[in-house]
Amino acid sequence: MPITHWPLQERPRERLLKLGATALSNTELLAIFLRVGIPGKTALDIARDLLNNFGGLRPLMDASEVDICQHAGLGSAKYAQLQAALELGRRYLDERLQKGEVLSNPNHTKRFLISKMRHHKREVFACLFLDIKNQLLAYEELFYGSIHGANVHPREVVKRALQLNASAVIVAHNHPSGATKPSADDKYITEQLVLALALVEIRVLDHMIVGDGGVASFAELGLLEK
Repeated sequence: MPITHWPLQERPRERLLKLGATALSNTELLAIFLRVGIPGKTALDIARDLLNNFGGLRPLMDASEVDICQHAGLGSAKYAQLQAALELGRRYLDERLQKGEVLSNPNHTKRFLISKMRHHKREVFACLFLDIKNQLLAYEELFYGSIHGANVHPREVVKRALQLNASAVIVAHNHPSGATKPSADDKYITEQLVLALALVEIRVLDHMIVGDGGVASFAELGLLEK
């Protein structure tokens, strides 16, 4: 049965307008994006099939044009729209942080880091440099590869923080494996960064690890040495 024949309270678009986007499932949100179905399948059916076939929302959003276009009801135009929607989301988060909301709402910071780092295929170490009011000065990706003492150089973080006249930093890296549990290397490099930056009176407010399951916060886990 076409979605237009469903009761109003069950249609994804009407549910979004009434309850807000956060109340909808990934399947429902994707169905709104798709708008129409194909003979024998509603937009909701196609959305469910896509999420099942790709293994979730992230693999779907990361898929290539060739992979997307292999599925019935999708083509280059839909792929382009999907990429545009993804980039708009990233830019929206960028602008929110540029307005100094880094610490007023930690969840914004986590969503920003997810949009910036979760798609990387290798480990990336980044810093959010903050001014005396904890407003964002810059987000920069500084090191690539496994996160341990040999690859992350505290002196380079200190050097860049001083160049930007930062008063505090939030450091972050991703785990391509998807796990967010801090490793022994993660803990070690955090300790070294805290010590190095403290010498120039710059605070490390947090170390966040981005994975498939969200973002782990050293501060929230009680692992950050002050």
